Amino acid sequence: MPIVTGRAAQIPAPGKDFEIVEKDFPEPGAGQVRIRVQACGVCHSDTITKFALFPGIQYPRVPGHEIAGVVDEVGSGVPLFKPGQRVGLGWHGGHCNYCNPCRHGDFILCENAQICGISYDGGYADYVIAPANALAFVPGELGDVDTAPLLCAGITTFNSLRNSGARPGDTVAILGIGGLGHLAVQYAARSGYRTVAIARGQDKAPLARQLGAHVYIDSTTQDPAAELQKLGGATVILSTLTSADALAAAVNGLGPAGKLIINGVPEKPLNVNTVPLIMGRRSIVGWPSGTGMDSEDTLKFSALTGVKPMVEVYPLERASEAFDRMTSGKAHFRVVLAIGQQAQAGLKG
Repeated sequence: MPIVTGRAAQIPAPGKDFEIVEKDFPEPGAGQVRIRVQACGVCHSDTITKFALFPGIQYPRVPGHEIAGVVDEVGSGVPLFKPGQRVGLGWHGGHCNYCNPCRHGDFILCENAQICGISYDGGYADYVIAPANALAFVPGELGDVDTAPLLCAGITTFNSLRNSGARPGDTVAILGIGGLGHLAVQYAARSGYRTVAIARGQDKAPLARQLGAHVYIDSTTQDPAAELQKLGGATVILSTLTSADALAAAVNGLGPAGKLIINGVPEKPLNVNTVPLIMGRRSIVGWPSGTGMDSEDTLKFSALTGVKPMVEVYPLERASEAFDRMTSGKAHFRVVLAIGQQAQAGLKG
């Protein structure tokens, strides 16, 4: 197919408002695929593009790295993907295959990794062109709007948990029930862990139970670390919070050889007493998202077990409003742009 024309919500320069433009989307090059976007999640990491928080971003730039769509055109040297197939594209936007991490098969740590919506134009648009090695197939059971958030918030929490070393029956605590946390609770419960949800206020307890948590801890009236120790200590604490103080306090809730995994970026450096880490062989680690294959595993597990994001949906033309809603912290719980006709059919009002 030749060049196609479509809409895009782009950032013209750092800090500027979104502008809706018509632009050309060329044929994909070697090793690339052109995707007709059906839905794209609005993630907090999109602030990186909005405010130039990473160096070297070229503007204008179209954000968006939670993309559910359909293969529109395939470049040369792409044997796996065909036009018409449903695919997803997440934060990991391609790898080089040749750096040391890639040669060890650790593609998410590629030294030359690309990030969709940062390294190249992302999914706040009718089309996106991306490296084929970053894509995931989407199961037929998942709709586009539900798929989109699973390609960042979903894969980050699911991949963290399945690589944590926790076994079914172990106590796994989720710090925060927000955009990432409400998915993490579902993944933990459906993976067979004794799932503890920790959030602020008793009003969150019914939601925690609905998501599958076996225990709820209200951090405004209870000491999460002490409550976790009453349960024998957590094998894993998965943090989706941005509060460094809450993170530091949670370390004391770990059991022997327990692990605190950080998904949310704290607003300041952690101040942690290292003695409990040393004496209990405890650890603090970070975890990025994952590759296209990891995304595919996330989507398959979600379809199999019924994990589903809670979303607020906006049309592409209201991308600025959707972005503001996401950054307000008031969204319940992920914001998604419905872009393709099938996704738009689900919009109300």
